[in-house]
Amino acid sequence: MGRLDQAPAVIRLNQNDDVLIATRDIKPGTAIAAENIAASEAIPAGHKMAAHAISAGDAIRRYDQIIGFASCDIAAGQHIHLHNMTMHNFARDYAFCADVKPVRKPPAALTFNGFVRPDGRVATRNYIGVVSSVNCSARVCRQIADAFRDEALGAFPNVDGVVPITHKTGCGMASKGEGIDLLRRVIAGYIRHPNFAGVLFVGLGCESNQISSLLAAEHLAESNRLRTLTIQDTGGSRKTIERGIEIVREMLAVANRDERQPLPISHITVGLQCGGSDGYSGITANPALGAAMDLLVEHGGTAILSETPEIYGAEHLLTRRAISRAVGEKLVDRIHWWEKYTERLGGEMNNNPSPGNKAGGLTTILEKSLGAVAKAGTSNLSDVVEYAQTVTAHGLVFMDTPGYDPVSATGQVAGGANVICFTTGRGSVYGCKPSPSLKLATNSTMYRRMSEDMDINCGEILDGANTVQQVGEQIFRRIIEVASGDRTKSELQGFGEDEFAPWILGPTM
Repeated sequence: MGRLDQAPAVIRLNQNDDVLIATRDIKPGTAIAAENIAASEAIPAGHKMAAHAISAGDAIRRYDQIIGFASCDIAAGQHIHLHNMTMHNFARDYAFCADVKPVRKPPAALTFNGFVRPDGRVATRNYIGVVSSVNCSARVCRQIADAFRDEALGAFPNVDGVVPITHKTGCGMASKGEGIDLLRRVIAGYIRHPNFAGVLFVGLGCESNQISSLLAAEHLAESNRLRTLTIQDTGGSRKTIERGIEIVREMLAVANRDERQPLPISHITVGLQCGGSDGYSGITANPALGAAMDLLVEHGGTAILSETPEIYGAEHLLTRRAISRAVGEKLVDRIHWWEKYTERLGGEMNNNPSPGNKAGGLTTILEKSLGAVAKAGTSNLSDVVEYAQTVTAHGLVFMDTPGYDPVSATGQVAGGANVICFTTGRGSVYGCKPSPSLKLATNSTMYRRMSEDMDINCGEILDGANTVQQVGEQIFRRIIEVASGDRTKSELQGFGEDEFAPWILGPTM
């Protein structure tokens, strides 16, 4: 087993890079013999050291890609971070479709044990959902779901639980327009999600987000797997809770008849997330997850890459793999939308990375994005979809979402993701019911500290114990196990009921 203190003090990721990455805290004067330089100041673990002298204004490269520009002269061995590197716009060659690979014949079919719904869709979990149309019905939804904790589910062994899906909006907004259309698309995506065997949809009665309007707009209809209640029409909170419990009990009896069966892993759709990233994210967990997604795509499955502000500056690596110019241009259009959106609101794309990202060694959004896009592996880009839009293509798909993880993952689940893989360097804790969420630690120190929350230690790559490909295969196998019913750490901790966070557009009135 490799140990971090036996590994080299720095990593060079590409021979053309201007920076070296510290594998541990480096003291001033530490000699880096392989590079024929010494650290001229302290370099924190995960941070960057100048591999040679860099003049003010020069581009600085990591992964053989531009991550920023020197804001002053930088000497070899100096710490490179916020104090001496900045970013500004520069030309990128989108080279549409230049790196598209031939589609390989799928290997021998692998299977997982999933649920088949009456319409043929496939699930990795068997939940009943209690969904609120508006914040005003959130407490009622939660009390209905709370009636089915623990022993109350004993008579329904094939059901994973009853999940309240609540939120803070649904009123104080226009009843027509982009904002409510987006909210309806998200809620409808959850109602349709195959991991819900049935859904009770609960409203207040006078909200902007009327149940009848949502059902009409999203072409949904009541059935034995979709029931609705409004508090005002039912006679108040208590009567709604009592009636809701009756309805859920009826749904549980139906859902309990569903049993897992062997199914092709082409039915697995993984939402890719990274949160609390550090300087190792783009070296360990993200490329390992990318290797796992290459395996999934080879077997006919689907990977959803998202967080548009966090691929900014790396989008040219995706457009080169687009299966058509039209797909590549859809991605560039979303990048331009975000540039205008942030400018209109007085922000900038480099508002991201977060303080935690910066403490972990990431300096600019360009650097963060180049590491984040590694989660997508090397597969062709099959499609680009809008937030919470149903994903129909197989292979690698990009969904336009904000970078904020709960909002981004909510869109992915609404689009059909039935598993989430979440890489983290600082130690994000996150669940995403009705879809299970796997946590991938970028470094062994954090993994050991937060082992109750982390599923896989990708820090073994940095320690020298495993390669990116070996850890990618481990992730791939674990995805199949989790899709078949094994519980993730976030599920064991009870996460996933409070993380539903639709993207809110427009004013709150």
